[in-house]
Amino acid sequence: MVAIVLDRTNPSPVRESSNCMLIRYKKCYRKIAMGLLSFTLNKRDIKSLQEIVDQYENNPNWHLYLWKQSNNIIGAIGFKIKSDVNVIIQHVSVNPSYRSDEIGYKMIHEIIKQYGHKYDILPNNRNQNFFQLMC
Repeated sequence: MVAIVLDRTNPSPVRESSNCMLIRYKKCYRKIAMGLLSFTLNKRDIKSLQEIVDQYENNPNWHLYLWKQSNNIIGAIGFKIKSDVNVIIQHVSVNPSYRSDEIGYKMIHEIIKQYGHKYDILPNNRNQNFFQLMC
């Protein structure tokens, strides 16, 4: 299993360049986040997507970030803090039009930069193959 390390102490956005950045999810991005998560989850029903986004909004151990590129939000990455040392990446989703641009990899690497060395990052079952390809 692949482990990546994060630190939650720095909540500021991470910048890759002036046109790309990872931003913290806010409620004003709810519909965009639901749309992006629908690509990964293969769930098109609104209720399931709302429940997932509700968890990110209401559970202090769930964190959602969005990838903004040239004023467009094209990706989402979500994780939950499972313990004092473990974080589980639950969702990595990219707009299909941008999947050849390695946005998923960029989001994971930016999360690592931002969070430092506090948590071991583990994929959930759905993301395990993606993590293996990354390393």
